[in-house]
Parts: sequence; structure tokens; C-alpha cells
Amino acid sequence: VSWYIFYVGSFKNLTSTTYNIANPNSHYLLCKQYAARNSLRTVARASAQTTQRRSAQTVPRFGSEEQMKKEATEHIKARIAKQKQIEKGNHVSHEEEMAEMVKWVKLSIIVAAPVCVLSVAKDLLLVDHPHRKHGPEPDYMRIRNKEFPWECSDCELFEQECWKKCREEKAAGN
Repeated sequence: VSWYIFYVGSFKNLTSTTYNIANPNSHYLLCKQYAARNSLRTVARASAQTTQRRSAQTVPRFGSEEQMKKEATEHIKARIAKQKQIEKGNHVSHEEEMAEMVKWVKLSIIVAAPVCVLSVAKDLLLVDHPHRKHGPEPDYMRIRNKEFPWECSDCELFEQECWKKCREEKAAGN
């Protein structure tokens, strides 16, 4: 029973319809509705396709073996000729490709350089960067589970004031 409830519950989420578990026909109706919806989606996807279909036939018609070979050879020759025609129309020389590449490199530099300069200027001039406040920190900010692995084990790596104070204490203690 619990499997049946889970099964109906999973389809309940898909269809947004409430079904009575006690009614044995509700499962049939649920499956029927699900199948109808999926078939409609398949038809809609098939009608919405805009891709171009191939027009070249690759399978020869039935006939004698010689006729089939001849027709297959003609199909291959026609496909090769069409491919050569396509490549001939799209051919670009190496010099033209290099000129196009140089054009886009220059265009990228012309666009990227001002953007970089302006973003750095904005960050330096307009945005206030919050730093740690000077002075003693609350105890909860300096919790140490283990000591740091350097000579002043309570100081953070780039906290110069703490390092200076620690070194003065060590020099006064020696």
C-alpha cells in the first residue's frame, strides 16, 4: 500500500491533480492523462523543428546488383560535387583570415583597455574599502584553537603592530 501511495503521489506532483487513492480507476485515469500530455508534447516538438532535412538519398533503389552499384556511385559523386561547391563558395585565403584575426584583436584591445582602466579608477576613487578597525578586538574575534606556527604565535601574519609588540616583549624579557 505504501508503494502505491508513493507511486500515485509522484504522479500527483506532475499533474497537479488530486486523486483518490481508494478509487481503483484513479490510477488508470492518471496514466491516461500522463500519456496524452506526453504525446501532445511530442507532436508539438516535431512540428516546431526548423532544422533542414537531408535531400540526398543514400540507399539505392532495388534492382540488379549492377544497377544498385551504379546508383550508389552516382549518389556519392553528387554528394562530393555538392561538398566541393560549398567549400568553393566559403573559401577564405590565409591572408584574409589573418587580417580578420588582427582586426578582432585590435577591437578587443580598444574595448578592453578602457574598461579595465575605468574599473580600476572606480575601485580606487569611488568605492570605500572597509578594513579592520584599529584597536583591541573583542574576545570572540581572537579565538585560537592552536597557536600559529611562527615566533609570535598569537599574532596574525600581517598584523604589524602585534609583531612589533611581541618582539619588544621578547627583547625586554631576555
